[in-house]
Amino acid sequence: MIRVYTAPGSQSCRKVIAWLKEHNLSFIEKNIFSSDLHANELREILERCENGTDDILSKNSKIIKSNKIDFDNMKMDELIAFIKANPSILKRPILMDEHRFQVGYNEEEIRTFIPRHQRG
Repeated sequence: MIRVYTAPGSQSCRKVIAWLKEHNLSFIEKNIFSSDLHANELREILERCENGTDDILSKNSKIIKSNKIDFDNMKMDELIAFIKANPSILKRPILMDEHRFQVGYNEEEIRTFIPRHQRG
């Protein structure tokens, strides 16, 4: 099952949701502001990042800049707690399933979420 982490008002999030519906793909949408992000979910997202926190955290976020946060020296549990307390620092949308992981809307890359037998 595809999980999509979204935020209201995000054009990229709307594009991803529309694309998934257009391709009749089942998904679960989780609004990062209104649903409780569980530690195990955030841990899984962080473990999927190839480039560390740069893949999913918006370093230009006011929260990060004003607090001069150094993610490189944070323990995993501290990082998860910080994200839970400040979900706005997450880049979005975040899409993932058992095998794939994508941040943002990319028209070419998102096609990998279509099962191979349905791709045309």
